[in-house]
Amino acid sequence: MMFNEEYFDEGLYRMGTRSEKWDACRKEYGENVLPMWVADMDFPSPPAVQEAILARAAHPTYCYTEIMEDDDQALIDFWQRRHGLTIAREDITMIPCVVTGLRLAILALTQPGDGVIIQSPVYGPFRMSVEGTERKVMDAPLVRRENGSYDMDLAAVEEQLKAGAKLMLLCNPQNPVSRVWTAEELQALLNLLNRYNVPLVSDEIHADFVFAPKKFVPVLTLQQKNVISLCAASKTFNLAGLQQAEAICKDEGIREAFRYEMDKAGVRSGNIFALEATRAAYNEGDAWLDGLIGYLQGSYALLADLVKQHLPKAVLTPMEGTYLGWLDLRAYGYTTEELMQRTEKAGVYFTVGTFFGQIGEGHLRINIGCPRRYIEEGVLRLRVALENGDEE
Repeated sequence: MMFNEEYFDEGLYRMGTRSEKWDACRKEYGENVLPMWVADMDFPSPPAVQEAILARAAHPTYCYTEIMEDDDQALIDFWQRRHGLTIAREDITMIPCVVTGLRLAILALTQPGDGVIIQSPVYGPFRMSVEGTERKVMDAPLVRRENGSYDMDLAAVEEQLKAGAKLMLLCNPQNPVSRVWTAEELQALLNLLNRYNVPLVSDEIHADFVFAPKKFVPVLTLQQKNVISLCAASKTFNLAGLQQAEAICKDEGIREAFRYEMDKAGVRSGNIFALEATRAAYNEGDAWLDGLIGYLQGSYALLADLVKQHLPKAVLTPMEGTYLGWLDLRAYGYTTEELMQRTEKAGVYFTVGTFFGQIGEGHLRINIGCPRRYIEEGVLRLRVALENGDEE
């Protein structure tokens, strides 16, 4: 099978599959709304994934499941092959999802009331995980360049470290601003955290979506103590509904503290179909993934052209990775609430900017993990929303 432009342009019909992105969105906002929000993709997963699930489903018993050596080995081989990271079996802890990993890490490495550093705008569950575990959010916001790109503010990070922060959460590649942090940027951050003996938890779930010439740098290739990396096949191969992820930690003390909190909370991993799907994706999904990355890079170029043509006041943050575009629409003069009202009326649904922190006021996040015809239609509907907003 050729995983080319024609393959990904075809997409697939997802209504009636209990899809949060499609079924739930259309139930809430009407049957004609175009959903471009939650981060999953409107493409089939690799054929090997479906084959593996069907083969296991053919055996009519679905009981307790054991994580086996080949489950770990598939992850080890994939990360070595794709990212040059060497992982040992003992480094791996299987978890249901990355957000579970964030919460377990916070519980393992801090106490109630401790400060945890985040860098807004950032994926909403970072803030929610800190607040939900009765810790204190200590924000060191990213700094926006004139072209809409973002940098770390290490001075702001150090200010929070001086104020007593006990842990930092990093998003790499960054959601929603699509930065792929360089080795130099990561090393500077690690050097700073090490001066204050503060651990780092790195959410690397989007690691496989990086556009040339950028290159993803796993934080564990730079430092192996005081670090937890969280990853999954779920974003890469469109498997989020199967609930399978991994925490990778080479620091024995931190790893054991993490597993202690996992056991205490009764968290278990090893969904019978998730293991089959993940193993197949890691072992047999490279050609599909290579084709997908090429397609997404073309989709980003299309989005940039469409924004320039139809949304001249908007600023699209340059996309170095992920399939999530960050649109600054503040020049149109609408609040975030008004933007959502107008886009709903125009029949298109995005992720609201304030989900990533108040710094996201006046922004929307657009998911381009879909056939390009959806991107074209979504931008046209957004233009209608912005142009016709005053007619209510």
